Amino acid sequence: MKEISFDYRYLKAFMVTSRHLNFSKAAVELNIAQSAVSRQIKLLEDSVGQQLIIRSSKKVLLTEKGEALLKELTHFEVRLQEIFFGEMNKTIRIGILHGLLETWFNDIMVDFSKKNQHQLVVEVNTLDQLKEKLHNGKYDLIFTTENIQSDLVSSLKLFEEKMVLISKSEINPKVANEYPWIVYSDQDHLFHLFKNRSHKTIVVNSITTILKLVRKGVGIAIVPDHTVDPEMKLHAYDLKGLTKQHIHLSSLNFKSMPEHMKELVDVIKKR
Repeated sequence: MKEISFDYRYLKAFMVTSRHLNFSKAAVELNIAQSAVSRQIKLLEDSVGQQLIIRSSKKVLLTEKGEALLKELTHFEVRLQEIFFGEMNKTIRIGILHGLLETWFNDIMVDFSKKNQHQLVVEVNTLDQLKEKLHNGKYDLIFTTENIQSDLVSSLKLFEEKMVLISKSEINPKVANEYPWIVYSDQDHLFHLFKNRSHKTIVVNSITTILKLVRKGVGIAIVPDHTVDPEMKLHAYDLKGLTKQHIHLSSLNFKSMPEHMKELVDVIKKR
């Protein structure tokens, strides 16, 4: 197939003239001289190597190629209207830390889905991957424990996350190493707080599973306090040395956040 050097600058003159089938009316709408309209269309025809309009003193007609081009351009304009101004459902691409998805964002998705028809695509990833994909435009929003501020990205603090030690039965937190530990990873708070480690450790990277294991008396764990429901009837202990952290929503620096994303943010702020 022959490659053409298409000059897009002159499409508007072609479209307006094609709709009116009149150069003078096109010139009025475009607010340029009639000779300029005619010249722009001639340059467009030269760029594609095809005649698009047949000119006569009394009538203007489109060639077969001109008709085909007008049809495609009209369809393109309709699609642009739908994309930028239509009510079509949109997709929000979200990156999130695993623990936040399990213990907090599930309820957000329920609330949002009840009120909106927009689609959510949610992916769990590491903090480094979440930041990289957001900067590369692969995510619209990410939820992490880091306050990211750069030329491309800014963060909004959502809430403070307080960590607590939990157990099924009452324990003495000072001798936590005497109880089995249920940890999220080898970077768990228990490893940092207690020099003497437990004789038994279970590693499972699921907050919901950790909570279930603690409820069944398998061991003790350190989890965000907002994940512990009073109905679980667990004992919770504040430990010295447990730093508080904040949960942030990060997005690209839009001049004005797209409406469908703003709707999700509004749901989050109301919780």
